[in-house]
Amino acid sequence: MTRLLRKAELHCHLEGAVPPALALAQARRYGVATDAFMKDGAYVWHDFTSFLGAYDAVSGLFRSEDDYALLTETYLDDLAAAGAIYSELFISPDHAEAVGVGADAYVAGIGRGIEAVRARSGIECRMVVVGLRHCGPERVEWAARYAAAARNPLMTGFNMAGEERMGAVADFARAFDIARDAGLGITIHAGELSGASSVRDALDLIRPTRIGHGVRAVEDPGLLARLADEGVVLEVCPGSNVALGVFPDFPAHPLRRLQAAGVKVTLNSDDPPFFKTSLEREYEIASRIMGFSDEELDTMTRTAIEAAFVDEETRARLLARL
Repeated sequence: MTRLLRKAELHCHLEGAVPPALALAQARRYGVATDAFMKDGAYVWHDFTSFLGAYDAVSGLFRSEDDYALLTETYLDDLAAAGAIYSELFISPDHAEAVGVGADAYVAGIGRGIEAVRARSGIECRMVVVGLRHCGPERVEWAARYAAAARNPLMTGFNMAGEERMGAVADFARAFDIARDAGLGITIHAGELSGASSVRDALDLIRPTRIGHGVRAVEDPGLLARLADEGVVLEVCPGSNVALGVFPDFPAHPLRRLQAAGVKVTLNSDDPPFFKTSLEREYEIASRIMGFSDEELDTMTRTAIEAAFVDEETRARLLARL
């Protein structure tokens, strides 16, 4: 049973990890109707654009530092119970500003949640600030400057997410330079809704150590060889990819082909309740449907910890727990 395996997750959006029961409780608390984005206790969407709409609606149910502490604790408690020893949460100061919480209170609440769960279960967690691509280069640069100035020991990385088909990667390169100069780890969403060329652009223009998704690289053997040669780690999210129609089903998913090509891969849940998944389910899918052995799954976990945006002392402690 994969529940017995140690696990690590590098790719999960905090607002995308809201359990439906918590969303309903928050909606009742703030008097918000949920018909537009929930039905029968589940999130409702039909394509990537409507998914983003539902995601934003759920995000809007969290309006205080305490709300974000509660959300962080809820997710990390569940993750630790499933055997995870490390988590990176993608956080969006833009969402906090939009609902009037303010980025500082938002980060403070998440930090409180991280510390509380670490004290209970020992799970380590870090925050990766996300700029939203569909908000344009100026807002992504704002997010990078915010992350760079924070000097928060729990805020260790920078990323760009959102609508991958909007804007050219080159438009956002300055934001990543700002983050890199501040010592933050660099990852970027690419190769999900857009093809292999988006992965190549990310490698050429952003120079990340990791890529979120990246699975469309399988369309270009030369690009696969480059990823393997450069040791760039892919944050692979099979459940998300199938739910969004990037691939028709799990047998068609290229995780096995990526691994066979020598690409470093990890398993992640992305926006778990929106895609009816969890980190534990991702490990189960890789085991039962894709045929990965426990040893291969352990290698993916080790890869995640080796690629984590943590100090070397923390990394050594985490590796020792494997």
